[in-house]
Amino acid sequence: MRVSVVGGSVVPDPVEAIAEDVGRLLAQRGHTVVCGGLGGVMEAACRGAKDAGGTTIGILPGEDRSEANQYVDICLVTGLGHARNALVVMNADAVVAIDGSGGTLSEIGFGNVFDRPIAGIRTPSLSGLERFRSCKTPEDAVQFIEEESKNTA
Repeated sequence: MRVSVVGGSVVPDPVEAIAEDVGRLLAQRGHTVVCGGLGGVMEAACRGAKDAGGTTIGILPGEDRSEANQYVDICLVTGLGHARNALVVMNADAVVAIDGSGGTLSEIGFGNVFDRPIAGIRTPSLSGLERFRSCKTPEDAVQFIEEESKNTA
């Protein structure tokens, strides 16, 4: 399964550690990490996935592949700026949102529009959204998206 890991591009160390754990868990369970390809949560999730031997896809907002973080295996440039958030979510089967702000909220919204299961760690409470669950740990988040994806396969 492909899983979008979304969150802020500048994050404190505890959030970075959570994102790295999510990426590692996803790769250990055979999933591909899809993200926006830049820093913060995106880089940490890719680093965790690569540490576990996984594959990463970065969908960049600009036109320069060299802007991708060093842990991105497959880099796609879009030239779309924040509009690329729709592509980050559309190209995955589930979403894990970690912290973040406006851009992350847009990706959560696209997850809802595209009917993807969404696990949120340290995100605002969005319990009114279908297929969204607030999770406390990376393990809870990965388990939720796997179970929810099986229920719709």
